[in-house]
Amino acid sequence: MSSPEHKQKIWQLIKQIKTAMLTTRHGDELRSRPMVLVQDEYDGTLWFYTDLSTEKVLEIERDHDVCLTFADADNQVYVSLTGVGRATRDKTLINKYWNPFVAAWFPDGKKSPNVGMLEIKVQKGEHWDSDSSAMVKMFKTVQAKVKGEQPNLGEHEKFGTK
Repeated sequence: MSSPEHKQKIWQLIKQIKTAMLTTRHGDELRSRPMVLVQDEYDGTLWFYTDLSTEKVLEIERDHDVCLTFADADNQVYVSLTGVGRATRDKTLINKYWNPFVAAWFPDGKKSPNVGMLEIKVQKGEHWDSDSSAMVKMFKTVQAKVKGEQPNLGEHEKFGTK
């Protein structure tokens, strides 16, 4: 769980990125795939549409622990969130977040037998946010090395507990 301030901070970082890599456990292996956020606000839970017959849903049913990573390399923003996932056929949620992008994935529309939502309840995470250009970061790194220090390349913060 995180504070309201952390939730606001995380939402400000990820809402423009929109696409996360969802990592699940497939036996002894980790598997990641891109997922697109569908919500317009964040309260500690993230929502994604999914085809309920996919392997990721089976993987989440076997092991609820998941990781979501968001990356915006152009703006040097990186977010890693760990949480618990579950799939649902909740029609209220399906209707609430339905949009033309999602409709392209489900030709039978909201009534498709496999349309569902993934709910990810975020428990902890961390983010990195650097406002420096690559050249400035290189200079800071060299400068810190000469001084025998670690470079300060921007904001890094961990939050939550599990």
